Order: sequence, then C-alpha cells, then structure tokens
Amino acid sequence: MPVTELDREQAHLDSARDALARMRERTESLEIRAADPIAAAYLARALYYRAESLRDDPGTTLFFGRLDCETGERWHIGRRHVADATGEPLVIDWRAPVSTAFYRATRAEPMGVTQRRRFGVSGGELTAYEDEHLQDADETDRSSAILAAEIERPRVGPMRDIVATIQPEQDALVRADADTTVCVQGAPGTGKTAVGLHRAAWLLYAHRDRLARQGVLVVGPNRAFLDHIGAVLPALGEVRVAHTTVGDLFASRPARGTDSAAVATLKGDARLAAVLRQAVWRSLSTPTEPLVVPRGVRKWRVPAYEVAEIVEELRTRGARYHAARGMLAPRLAHAVLLGMERAGDAPDDRVQDAVTRSAAVTAYVKSLWPSLDPAKLLHRLWSDPAVLAAAADGILAPDEQAMLLWDKAPRTAAGARWSAADLVLLDELADVLDRTPSLGHVILDEAQDLSAMQLRGVGRRCSTGSATVLGDIAQGTTPWAARSWEESLEHLGKPGAPVEVLDRGFRVPASVITYAARLLPRIAPGLGAPASVRENLGRLDVQAVAAAGISDAVVATTTSAMRAPGSIGIIAADEATAGLSAALDAAGIAHGVLGADHGDVDHQVDLVPASVAKGLEFDRVIVAEPADIVAAEPDERTGLRRLYVVLTRAVSELDVIHSRPLPPELVAA
Repeated sequence: MPVTELDREQAHLDSARDALARMRERTESLEIRAADPIAAAYLARALYYRAESLRDDPGTTLFFGRLDCETGERWHIGRRHVADATGEPLVIDWRAPVSTAFYRATRAEPMGVTQRRRFGVSGGELTAYEDEHLQDADETDRSSAILAAEIERPRVGPMRDIVATIQPEQDALVRADADTTVCVQGAPGTGKTAVGLHRAAWLLYAHRDRLARQGVLVVGPNRAFLDHIGAVLPALGEVRVAHTTVGDLFASRPARGTDSAAVATLKGDARLAAVLRQAVWRSLSTPTEPLVVPRGVRKWRVPAYEVAEIVEELRTRGARYHAARGMLAPRLAHAVLLGMERAGDAPDDRVQDAVTRSAAVTAYVKSLWPSLDPAKLLHRLWSDPAVLAAAADGILAPDEQAMLLWDKAPRTAAGARWSAADLVLLDELADVLDRTPSLGHVILDEAQDLSAMQLRGVGRRCSTGSATVLGDIAQGTTPWAARSWEESLEHLGKPGAPVEVLDRGFRVPASVITYAARLLPRIAPGLGAPASVRENLGRLDVQAVAAAGISDAVVATTTSAMRAPGSIGIIAADEATAGLSAALDAAGIAHGVLGADHGDVDHQVDLVPASVAKGLEFDRVIVAEPADIVAAEPDERTGLRRLYVVLTRAVSELDVIHSRPLPPELVAA
C-alpha cells in the first residue's frame, strides 16, 4: 500500500505521542533530593505540575497545523512543546514566538512562511489536511473548510480550547504585553472568553517564573460558568491557574442576608469607598494629654501637640491604617529619646526598643489609635445613625443613609446577616486596614455586571499586576451594570487601559445573531451589531403555542434535537426550570440542571436558568417563554438584556417557544 502524505503526518503524530509519554515518564522518575523538607515539598509540587502538564489527551491531537518556512525549516504547531530523545522539537508550542506566523501570516505579509497546513481531526487521529501557499501568486484566496468545520464542530460537555482556530485579531490580544491591562468589548460569539483563557496560558508560558510565583486568577460570574470553562487551561498544559466566582472572591463569611435592588445598588456605589475610609480614620482620637513614660526615677513627657503632629504625619502619608498604627509606637519612643538626649543622656537602640514596648506607650497608642475589625466597624455603621452620618457627611444624602441602616440591628457583628454586597464592603474595609496581596494577573470575565465596589475589590488583587477585562456592555444584566468601559477601568484601578473591540462572530450563526441584535437599539444604543463570519447561517425557528403547551413543546423539540450530535441547552426563567425539569423527567429525557452554585455540563441536554446562562454555549438552544425571562428582571431594559444573552447562546440552532407576546423588535423579525 503506498504511503500517503496523511500517513506520514499520522506517523509524525504517533512519534510525538511516544515522545510525550517518555517526557512524562522521565519527569515522574526523577528523585527528589533537597537540603530541607520545605525545599523538598516545593520541588515535589513543581514536578507534579510538570508531570500533569505533560499528560496526553487521546481525544485530541498534539498538533493541529504546520508551517513550512523560507529557510527550509518545518514546524508542527500544537498545544505543548514535545521533543524527541535528542532534544529535537517534534511539536512547537502554539505560544512560542515562531508560532505567531501560524495565526497572523497572510499573502500580503507571509512572515517568512511559504506554506501553512491545517489538519482535520477526529477522535485524536488526523483525517485530512489543507494547504495554503502564502507566496504563490497564482493561488487565489479561499476560506478554510477545516477551520470552519472545527469552529462548528458539535460539542457535549465543557468548553474546548480554540487554539486551532485563533484569528489574527484574537491572537494580538492573547499575546499583548504582560504588563498591559487589556479590556475586550466582545459581542456574543466573538470568542472573548476563549481569548482571556488563552491569554492566561500565553502569559504563563512567556513569563512563567514571575507569574507562577505571583499567581494568575480567573474570575467568572458563577459556578456553572467555571465548570464550563474549567477544561480549557488543563488542555493547554496549564494546571496552576486558580478559578473563582465574583461571589466567592469576597466570601470571607457566609452571605446570609439579602438586599433590595436599590440598597444593593447603593452599596455597590463607588462613594461607599469614601464613606468606609472616613469611618476608619475617624476612629483616631485627638491627643489631649501628654505621653508620660516612667523610666527609672524619672518620667519623660511628649506634649500632646507634638503627639498630634506625629499622628497627623502618619495619617496622611498614605499607609494602611494598621501599618501606620504600627509606626506610632516607634515614633513616640523616638520623641522620648530626643528628650533624653536634650537632658544629657546617651540612649542607644536597646533603650528605644524598651520604650517602644513599654506599658505606657502601648496603652497610649491603644487609647489614641485603636486596632479595628472590619465586621465590627461595618456593624457599627449600619446600626448607629450618628456614626453613619459622621462617616457619610458630605458623601451620602440623608435618605441614602437611611437606606443603609438596619431596621433591626443585631446586637453584635457575629450575629449579623451580611448580604453579598456587605461582603464586598467588608473586603474594602479590610484593605483600608491592611493591604490586600496582589497577584500577577487577573482574568475578569463578564465584567460589565460588576458594581464599582466589586471592581475595586478585583482591582486590589492585581494592583501591582495587570488584568484582562472581558465583557459586553449589551449583556449587562445587573441594576449596577457598567455604563462604559472607561468608567469600569477607572474603578478597577487601571485608568487609560486600551479597549479593544471584537465584533466578528465565529460562534453564533448569522440567523441567530441577526435576530438577537434587533434588541440592541433598545438595550445598548450606539453599540454596533456584531457580524457573523460563518458560511453556515444556522437555523432559527420561532413557535407560538398555547400557554398550557410550553412544556410539551419543549419536550417535543428536545426529543427531535437529540437525534443529532451536539449539546442542547434549554433556557427558561429561573422559576420555570423546576416545572420543565419535571416534564423532561416524565418524558425520560436525562438532563443536567445548572445552578448558581453548581454546574453539570456533562449531559447532552442541560436545563439552564436564565440568570446563569451568561458565558455558556450550546450547539442547539431552546428558549422557553421569553416574556417570562424579561419579566423576571427589575426593569424592562435589564430584562431585554437578559433575553439578548439567552438568545445568543446558540452555536448552530435556536428554537424560541412562546405563548405570551414577544418584544416588538423580535416580532418584526
């Protein structure tokens, strides 16, 4: 049998798999030798992560493309670097500089590439290849069938990486400088979430020493979203990136209380930062008595006015409250020593240390500059109108202060039922008292839904690092949703960061995005409609049924959809999911139910409350009763934004089933 080109490429893949297995075995066989237990534990941890990054996934291939260069070199581009026993590369990591040409080379700028090859893949085997001759003047431009097939390939389970299909504008964002904060305004289906995750992988590749030490964090809207994206970075060989939800980021204690939308919006207002800061620094007392330090037979005095000058200097130097408090005792002791020297004594460092730790100085500092606890301070603010009025003077109006006060205040902070918005304020207070440690990089997804105070909290986690901010103003579904990215970046502590726009939709087909985009003039005036670049227009079907027939129609549509491969998401108003789940059970349709605190994306069919649909994707989406989804939100605009999110979760097909009237814009469609 003649050996074909595809056979030769498959043989190269087999060799690369064998080499990767040897690399993993070699790593696992290394003996840990260290001078002490801490170093041994550190080395063991590093070797574990190294071995995990070399784990092969038989469902994918190690490479997805090839570059033939003018120099005669040939590089296979894949998810991780693989070398043979002599160190010769069999696969080049997609993040390596040489791989940039795979994503960005064009006929106009071939970047030294003569031929780019893409591979078709199925079940971990190569099934086809497609060549593009970048320096052949006689060859005409044509779209890539393999690229289109990979984008549209049905999926069941968590989100996949897009490393084989990254577009030039996406690659430029992925490889942005590590010290640069980038904000991506991305319409549905433009791949903004994937860009953020691949950026995390690229940063860890290009700046591993620094970022592995400082840490990289992905912040998502809910647990279902994190479950959906959780497999992407491990598939790229990165297993050391932490994931958290916005709620969990601030969960220093359970959120057992609830706020009305108006109160939660006020607590998320940036002005609360000034209120809290003022509350903290108003805890200082004005010195009215001198500091008196007995030492031997003498007493040394520091006048009250001199103490006041020291306190004012420490208060205004920009240090955190407790850090400045820690400087007060040594400064007071230094003032005492100056008095000793003026009297003719010659005190040394031991005398200063003794005075600093003396009972007189310790008690004086405690009375003047008390140690504070965030929960006790916030409890006092929400319980005592006079305390809140003093802290909010000139910042909040009296009616706003009244909104923040508890109707029935708990006796102690320990008995308080803190709300989710309170936990963010506690985090702010904790940072005023003691600096929050900073990470090297934070990936913040669905950022348009965060309040100013939440953005400040995320910004504290990357105050000395950078961030990748991802979102879509049109998908803001909270009462405090962002009005502009410039304002959000200001609250995040990254003013002036560039805002890049992704408006070419690769995931959502034209029929679906055109239908959903009819809502944009109502929900995001001035925001341009995204354009789908897929040749497959997708399928859209809108069914009007009787009110009593919604569940039956959903079951029937789901049953029909299950005959084809791919994931199915049934999205409905939160309160309707229990009834739909019962109907699916009665019909014998196995399904998962996604929730705010858990996810289950391993079924072909998932039932999704509208409030947790953001960021998810399904090959086929069935939307049940859009009017109920709109009505579940505090106002119509927010409800229509929620509906826009729901309608744009479909990768191939969208079914809209309704008994109540649709929004006028969708009726016109």
